[in-house]
Amino acid sequence: MSAEDKYQCESPDSTDGRTVSRREFLKLAGVAGAAVGVGAGLGGLLAACGGSSTTTTAGGVTTTTAGVTTTAGATTTVSSGAETGREIKIGYIEPMTGPLAPFAIPSSYCRERFEEFVAKGLICGDGKNHPITVVKQDSQSDTNRASQVAADLILNDKVDLITVCSTSDTVEPAANQAEALGVPCISTDDPWELYVFNRGGAPDKPFKWTYHMFWGIEDQPVNFMDMWSQIPTNKVVGGLWSNSATGNGIRPIWTKILADNGYKLVDGGAFPENLEDFTSIISAFKAGGVEIIEGGITNIPDWTNFWKQAVQQGLRDKLKIATIGGALLFPSTVESLGDIAPGLSSEVWWTPRYPFKSSLTGETCQEFADEFEKRTSRQWSQPLEHYVIFEVAADVLKRTANIDDKNALLESLKTTKLDTTIVGPIDFNGPAKPGTVRPTPNVYKTPTGGIQWVKGTKWPFDMVLCSNKTSPLITVEAKLKPLQDFY
Repeated sequence: MSAEDKYQCESPDSTDGRTVSRREFLKLAGVAGAAVGVGAGLGGLLAACGGSSTTTTAGGVTTTTAGVTTTAGATTTVSSGAETGREIKIGYIEPMTGPLAPFAIPSSYCRERFEEFVAKGLICGDGKNHPITVVKQDSQSDTNRASQVAADLILNDKVDLITVCSTSDTVEPAANQAEALGVPCISTDDPWELYVFNRGGAPDKPFKWTYHMFWGIEDQPVNFMDMWSQIPTNKVVGGLWSNSATGNGIRPIWTKILADNGYKLVDGGAFPENLEDFTSIISAFKAGGVEIIEGGITNIPDWTNFWKQAVQQGLRDKLKIATIGGALLFPSTVESLGDIAPGLSSEVWWTPRYPFKSSLTGETCQEFADEFEKRTSRQWSQPLEHYVIFEVAADVLKRTANIDDKNALLESLKTTKLDTTIVGPIDFNGPAKPGTVRPTPNVYKTPTGGIQWVKGTKWPFDMVLCSNKTSPLITVEAKLKPLQDFY
């Protein structure tokens, strides 16, 4: 099996590019929406957990899937004189198949790098060297499935910790099960407002067992408008928002934000998702004198169709900026647009140029990404940020004197303070306060910024960081350039 095949998941290009589910903006927009529940009870959940799980045991790391056994190398510093402790199980949930499968390519790399680190075991707070087993489950890009496999990991596999990543569709249902069943859960890759409010939480209503690290929806407009301010425009914005829970949730948020900041909005109208003909919206934008496109979180097919038609019908010639969330997350989407992709801008939540080092391997972000590209023959992508959940898990175990006590594990999680990880410092110790990196007791915000896609050297396209307005720890690499500079 080649290195590239090793990380290939089912339908790697079938994603719609969403990093959030369709209900997500309802809370923030004040539209409607109930908190995501724990599920339809535990009865029947275990029987519904169809499909295979994979148990990976470190020391020396044996992964069994459909009869195939592979052994990973070891990179750790375990003392040979330490007494051997019991096996520790870490549950891990990601979408290995389905429309979110592209997340699993970099995520699988993160998991395997962690397995290599603990291949000879991990010395925990009790001074014993414990074999570490990662029990992974496929959410199949389905919220119900994510809930089911989380319950399975806790009740059947008896895991000590749950780790989960890759959008709110995966994170929130798994975290709900961990909260209900009393198992510490470490997660990332879900905007923090959604992680809290969709689950019925609030700043004054914290969760007990579940802790999260990611940026917030509040950061996107700040970074987007910071980029826009770098180019003279007429401040007329075309809103490209679909008739969906996400689009209808974004509309009132952005309408107010644009008005408050002196922008004029030309709303393209609530178009049905997967629309083939965007002529009416393009005509409205041209008639309204639009120079900036704001796409919120737009799926890949819609943005691809819109942008190709915008070029064909002459709208691009009148635009200076097109900033689209969601659709431009993966390099493959940008590559599919070809020569009309350079100059497009978006949000970013991890790049190899982030100035951080892993707390486990000591690698810089660049070194971590370089190794991914070497092993997989693929271009790095933002979900390499997922390695942080394993960094925190290892730190929790190292500080827990009684790993058989879930409350002791929880106390270690609550007091996590890492000066560096692959995505920067993580600190759950200080007081929580809205407007800070700890907006709630269960959340620590990680850096995010604004980027522009440009022609690459090693790969067809690469991104340059154009805004760090919400995250001064990361470095701006260039000012945003108008679209006309790229054609």
